[in-house]
Amino acid sequence: MPVTTEFLVSKSGQMSVPAGVRRRWGLTDGGRVTVVDLGDAVVLLPAGARQKLLADALSSDEHLAFVRSLDDPDLATT
Repeated sequence: MPVTTEFLVSKSGQMSVPAGVRRRWGLTDGGRVTVVDLGDAVVLLPAGARQKLLADALSSDEHLAFVRSLDDPDLATT
């Protein structure tokens, strides 16, 4: 189940990721995360999780069907 947490951001833009999240993501000694800026929200993901997130949201077959349905030949590419 999703958990909502507030983060304190320092003047220099740094913030701390909660210890439980660092353990779950294998970041106990530090590491990289992916930041997705949605304009009015930011999503943090474990490094490498972006492709899985996208694949779970839209399968390859669904993507191909969508691309084939486009009327614009400049956009209808894979």
